[in-house]
Amino acid sequence: MSNVPHPDVAAVELDEFRYDNRLVRDFAIATILFGLIGMLAGLLAAFQLVFPDLNMDLPYLTFSRIRPLHTNAVIFAFVGNGFFTGLYYSVPRVLRTPLWSDRLGRFHFWAWQLIIVGAAITLPMGLTTSKEYAELEWPFDIAIAVVWVSALVNIVMTTLNRRTEHIYAAVWFYIASFVTVAMLHVVNSVELPISLFKSYPVYAGVQDALVQWWYGHNAVAFFLTTPYLGLMYYFLPKAANRPIYSYRLSIVHFWALIFIYIWAGPHHLLYTALPEWAQTLGTVFSIMLIAPSWGGMMNGLMTLRGAWDKVREDVVLKFLVVAITAYGMATFEGPMLSLKNVNAIAHYTDWIVAHVHVGALGWNGFLTFGILYWLFPRLYNRTLFSQKAANFHFWIGTLGIIFYTVPMYWAGWVQSSMWKEFTQEGLLKYPNFLETVTQLKPLYFLRGVGGTLYIIGFAVMIYNLWMTAAKGRLVATESARAMPLKAIWHAPANEYWHRRLMERKPLTLTVFSLVAVAIGGMIEMVPTFLINSNVPTIASVKPYTPLELQGRDIYTREGCYVCHTQMIRPFRSEIERFGEYSKSGEFVYDHPHQWGSKRTGPDLHRIGSKYPDSWHYNHMEDPASMSPGSIMPRYGWLLENELDTTNTKAKIKAMQTLGVPYAEGYENIANQDLQKQAREIQTRLKQSGIRTSQNKEIIALIAYMQRLGTDVRNK
Repeated sequence: MSNVPHPDVAAVELDEFRYDNRLVRDFAIATILFGLIGMLAGLLAAFQLVFPDLNMDLPYLTFSRIRPLHTNAVIFAFVGNGFFTGLYYSVPRVLRTPLWSDRLGRFHFWAWQLIIVGAAITLPMGLTTSKEYAELEWPFDIAIAVVWVSALVNIVMTTLNRRTEHIYAAVWFYIASFVTVAMLHVVNSVELPISLFKSYPVYAGVQDALVQWWYGHNAVAFFLTTPYLGLMYYFLPKAANRPIYSYRLSIVHFWALIFIYIWAGPHHLLYTALPEWAQTLGTVFSIMLIAPSWGGMMNGLMTLRGAWDKVREDVVLKFLVVAITAYGMATFEGPMLSLKNVNAIAHYTDWIVAHVHVGALGWNGFLTFGILYWLFPRLYNRTLFSQKAANFHFWIGTLGIIFYTVPMYWAGWVQSSMWKEFTQEGLLKYPNFLETVTQLKPLYFLRGVGGTLYIIGFAVMIYNLWMTAAKGRLVATESARAMPLKAIWHAPANEYWHRRLMERKPLTLTVFSLVAVAIGGMIEMVPTFLINSNVPTIASVKPYTPLELQGRDIYTREGCYVCHTQMIRPFRSEIERFGEYSKSGEFVYDHPHQWGSKRTGPDLHRIGSKYPDSWHYNHMEDPASMSPGSIMPRYGWLLENELDTTNTKAKIKAMQTLGVPYAEGYENIANQDLQKQAREIQTRLKQSGIRTSQNKEIIALIAYMQRLGTDVRNK
């Protein structure tokens, strides 16, 4: 379809403007720096599961605190900065206009890096909400919202000031990503602060789990996927020097993907206490996701039709092709994992770790590497320092992905098989959960080897790009000329509807993107919040005592949810091993939920009264003394730290505000009950030969552990 030029276009004077490459360079440097830090944190966490002494008996270096640091650094620091690098390079060039506000761009850069540094400090300190991929406390949540919306405003305003007739597909994905992540972040982060670095989510139990995984799944969708699809739509055609394969396929890909993706969050909660209708809805839409996901993959790969000889020679295209292929693999496997019969095998196992890292290492990592290799020669006006080094990076990185993921897939099958296997007599063949853990150490070691190979390749890239920059000179700004928008084209009467209604009107595109992603979340969450029968109450379930509430916060601070779940699914194997399956009404006072997503250790929902207090005391001091061969860190500081009870009143008042039925005025006498229960635990420990003060943190943690699952036992 052709457009008709304005009759006076020849007389229009061209606008002159400049592209600013300094912001792009700064985000690229941040990508590299924080990527290395995040990956090294991940490597440490991987080897801590093989060599527990690497926890070094330091609270700041335990696996349960390092793992959230790793995930946040890789997702928000490495991938986030990688997205912003490509965003601020591509958007001005696609729209043929400078960034609307350089000041907002600089604010985005420095504020984002400060948030990352804040996360790197607070997460190892145990300042966490325990909500996966959203662990940062409320001051950071506010800062993230402000920074994110400011960047969205800057991009939308840039589209309004463009010098192009239409908005290209890459920008559609950018805008939808910003709009959706803002919505997800705000809804998931509604919390009640009680101090500068402590808050409770307003949601509890089932509702909190639903909101969390609506956010968690779609953080993967709209932070790790759609922004990078936007980058694919720009950088792949640029690197291949050919147009994207299908314009109309990109339209279907975009709208179908953002509409369907948002519904799929409940597939993380199959066989849990989440209402069955919500689980089924998540499964149905997860299966539907295959179509738009593979449509996008094929649009990328088919762009290279007839150019495969160039792919063999061009290292940038090699990285991009493997990235797109990894995207296709991950987006096929994800819907398959949402099938209940497959999920019953894979969930809570290392299979999920493998699946996630196919996307993280292959899709996000390799696409970022390809973009950086393409950008640096252009930013510094010289050829890449070493093509051989870049090819070495490609091959060792590919080997790293294989050595990482294959052992994790294997580990997942081993775990699930051992968890579910029964003897001919009908008894669990491996009743001791630790038996399934010790079998995996060689596979965990191979995973660490794969991570090491991947990081070696990353280090080679750093050297290569450093030398490229050192031997070149930054092109700080680039001059460009283009016609003003109003002078370029008139839309013909028969113009394709999407061009006319969406690509010419960025505000319309933004609003329709928000509507498309809001529908699914509203339909899933509103009934769960407003219809009481979806989360029936249980009369025997009572609020936590003040000491148990303090212990629960210690449990959260130490990151115990990273390795332990509190959700027994209705499988014979789980009921035999852990106890009665979990019901939705048991979690109505849990702010936040502690259902977890991975079992490196056993489920703890029915751990209450299973062991004496002395067992928990000794287990936290030295896990191997109670469970020989355990890979759990030692938590000796809990035996030494004094329990801070000055905030008990504030915590009880917060719970009352959130609807927990403590008696009016109870906050004023809560510490009296706390001390009474602490003395009882101290006495029982003394009877077992353990002398300790009643004011230690371990006392509160024991109180919480002994409460778990006891409200409905045998009822």
